[in-house]
Amino acid sequence: MRRPITIHAVILAALLATCPGVAFSQVVSVGVPENARAANHSRGWECESGYREVDGACAVFELPANAYPTNRSYDRGWECGRGYRNVHETCAIIEVPTNAYLNSFGDKWECDRGFRKDNDGCVAIKVPQNGFLTDSSYALGWKCHGGFRAIGETCAAVEVPENGYFVDASFGPGWKCGRGYRADDESCVPVTIPENAHINYSGDGWDCDRPFSKQGGKCVRP
Repeated sequence: MRRPITIHAVILAALLATCPGVAFSQVVSVGVPENARAANHSRGWECESGYREVDGACAVFELPANAYPTNRSYDRGWECGRGYRNVHETCAIIEVPTNAYLNSFGDKWECDRGFRKDNDGCVAIKVPQNGFLTDSSYALGWKCHGGFRAIGETCAAVEVPENGYFVDASFGPGWKCGRGYRADDESCVPVTIPENAHINYSGDGWDCDRPFSKQGGKCVRP
């Protein structure tokens, strides 16, 4: 596949043809602005480090303290160093509170394990009895052990009825009935299956065998 001929290639060919004494290095500088260098793309040049393109020229830009150049021409051309963040085009130091640390990117802070964010600081997480710390510094920062559920700032025991089992959920009663049983108030009662029927997919009711269909509490032929 042939590459399209750019204006720079046309200029290069014309100068080399009409001026045999012109060196190649002189030719490639044609159309390249000051503080730029020849590049292998459609525009034919790119700004040198410390400069960025502005209206077809390479203008010097001021690098704020505690920043480093990115050599990208499509944004401001710099980023703040580790431990600093961009505030009104300057690099301001990130104030890390007590019981916190800089994250792996160095652009924000996180609370130590056992603490959670509270405004601009980190406060200790109070883990209730029958609870344990989680890896999250948000929300409560703790969860209850199996058989317990969070109610306010405590872990309350879940009373699981006979033929039921504990479920780790923040809503509902905290338990479900086993297969073949259904919830009735605070207990699990057996599912009564009529003739020509079977336990359903969820295990807490029944469906008719084919070709029978439900009619009241029975399975009848169509």
